[in-house]
Amino acid sequence: MRYVGILVLVILASCKNEKQNATSIDETVSSMWGSFIKINPEHAEEAIPESWFFHDNEKDADRLAVLTVQGKKQASSGLYYWYEQAGADLPKVGTKHIVTDFNGKAKAIIEIKRVATIPFNQITKEYAELDMGTNKEPLEKWQKAHWEFFSKSMMENGEKPTEEMLVVCEWFDTIWPTKNNF
Repeated sequence: MRYVGILVLVILASCKNEKQNATSIDETVSSMWGSFIKINPEHAEEAIPESWFFHDNEKDADRLAVLTVQGKKQASSGLYYWYEQAGADLPKVGTKHIVTDFNGKAKAIIEIKRVATIPFNQITKEYAELDMGTNKEPLEKWQKAHWEFFSKSMMENGEKPTEEMLVVCEWFDTIWPTKNNF
């Protein structure tokens, strides 16, 4: 059960996600989806996408939401180990998600464009730049942040990280950013 909880917390995150409980979804999530399908009626039959925020704290969640709205953050990383432990399918191209701030306010709709499983030590500077939303030392920042997070998570489950551990890399487009200021 612990692995399922971990997967729920990190699927599609740079570091860590927390899904919103269906009963606690902020009204802005439904409103954003309604606005999107009004302009894009070809998606009207689709169920409202899952909503969640990046990371595990307010400062980072809100910062990453801003970078997503600005189109600077275009990728997300999770451990293959989590999917494997939970028996969950890898993300699928074409899947949409609603990214929120830490408080659950909808900020953007994203759509997965590419998924690949890559060893930690083979992540490129180009991918790291898209995941971190910055071109200032992106690979170094990505490695540090993700090694710390992945290590902590794995050690909680009695596992040890390795340079070869597989990372599920998702590239996405921000297809519907909020117009609101943060």
